[in-house]
Amino acid sequence: MKIRWNGHSCFTIEGDNTTVVLDPHDGRSIGIRPPRLKADIVLVTHDHFDHNAVKMVPGKPKVIDMEFNGKIGDVEIKTIMGYHDRVQGAKRGEMRLYEFMIDGIRMLHCGDLGHIPTEEMLEKIGKVDILFIPVGGVFTIEPKEAKETIKLINPRVAVPMHYRVGGLSLSIRPLDDFISRFPEDHVIRVGNEIEFYSSDMEDGEIPESVWVFAL
Repeated sequence: MKIRWNGHSCFTIEGDNTTVVLDPHDGRSIGIRPPRLKADIVLVTHDHFDHNAVKMVPGKPKVIDMEFNGKIGDVEIKTIMGYHDRVQGAKRGEMRLYEFMIDGIRMLHCGDLGHIPTEEMLEKIGKVDILFIPVGGVFTIEPKEAKETIKLINPRVAVPMHYRVGGLSLSIRPLDDFISRFPEDHVIRVGNEIEFYSSDMEDGEIPESVWVFAL
């Protein structure tokens, strides 16, 4: 399996048989490089321009932009509903967290989660191997809240997203505000892509850590 970061909250998960893209953007609208995407399935956590640019994915992928619980091909998908703010959606509305299983690895993409998960949400979230979590604050949870959320969900690996990078037109916090809260030996920098196998997770070959991707 390969995980590729395409900037902001957009990731490509390339499994043995299926490729999933999450929260595609067009790059230009947010001041960063346009991504090159391909996918069989596209998951859109909410209908904001920096997360819903499905036109960037060529062909005819299956687009999930609503609550969905089921299986598409060999990918199991579960939706956990949350809010884009701290006031139950009064400012920015609802959004979806997508939990999905591909090649035996369970992942959770938190979209623009704006609050610490409730007990009800945590009960719905199963054991997570890889957690994609926003850390830039302002429109999402703040770095401190992101760390607390990681502790509550307890994934094997946490991947920060939705933070300030060079050229980004959104006024959100930089990555250092988040990773400075972890010991240096817990932070693993992996470039813009990493390849691994499900057995790595099963055998504990991959330590509990924060993976930091770079464009």
